[in-house]
Amino acid sequence: MNQIAIAIVAPSGSALDDDALARGIARLEQQGCTVHNYYQPADKYQRFGGTDAGRLGQLEAAARDPDVQVVMALRGSYGLSRILPRIDFRAMADSGKLFVGYSDFTAFHMGLMAATGRKSFAGPMVCADLIRDEPVAYTLDQFSACLRGPTHAVRGSATGNPAVDVEGRLWGGNLAMLNHLLGTPYFAPIAGGIVFIEDINEHPYRVERMVLQLLYAGALDGQRALVLGDFSGYRLAPFDNGYDFDAMLAYLRATLPIPVLTGLPFGHVKHHCTLPYGGLARLTSDAEGFDLTVGDYPTLAQPYL
Repeated sequence: MNQIAIAIVAPSGSALDDDALARGIARLEQQGCTVHNYYQPADKYQRFGGTDAGRLGQLEAAARDPDVQVVMALRGSYGLSRILPRIDFRAMADSGKLFVGYSDFTAFHMGLMAATGRKSFAGPMVCADLIRDEPVAYTLDQFSACLRGPTHAVRGSATGNPAVDVEGRLWGGNLAMLNHLLGTPYFAPIAGGIVFIEDINEHPYRVERMVLQLLYAGALDGQRALVLGDFSGYRLAPFDNGYDFDAMLAYLRATLPIPVLTGLPFGHVKHHCTLPYGGLARLTSDAEGFDLTVGDYPTLAQPYL
């Protein structure tokens, strides 16, 4: 990540631990990055990284900063939904910045794509991936390699996936956020795309229900494949009576009109890949997993694709 100028913004939740924020900044600096921190712990409001106006101001200031290349979300949680109507996505796109985040930041990716067609990055956040006691080399390497481009590769390890060889634009993100945006001006499915999803603390029946909502709303029509990242943090109960994640997955595979793959290292996990949102991807699978190769997206060297 050497010589990347990164702005930190908190459009959603505040840092749970101010010392953790300092560790995250130090981790970026240890990687050779220059950090412009637009989040101030003293400005946090309720559960948020500032008032609605303050969080919007962080995004706007980072987008205007001529010394910044990458704008990275502090963390997810909740908050972007409040400011979506007030974000000038055209100004965000015209800034030439590379916007990075996941979870609640899915709303920004979708809104930016809907308003401008601009590509962004589903990737690491400061107070999720950069505050760990031990750095996760995979996460850091994925982030750096993806932003430098011009192509990016992710290997997913899982058995039982169907055989596929498809191409399409990559889109998706946090499943709850995708469902939340359905029917709004900020929802921007990409025709003939490859869809990736993840979530945390969602029981398998809720995952199934949200995927069916995408299906019934027509968001999966014409898509090439659905790729599942991490879905952890839930608890099964005795009355589930065998209805677990595998049972849910089997139902989805029997119900959806597109192939469903598992094993994407993406979501609320330590080993976290970076995905160019809107990039042109090829997905091929074999008995041990799959390969996802992505191109045609902005990079540090060529940010205005």
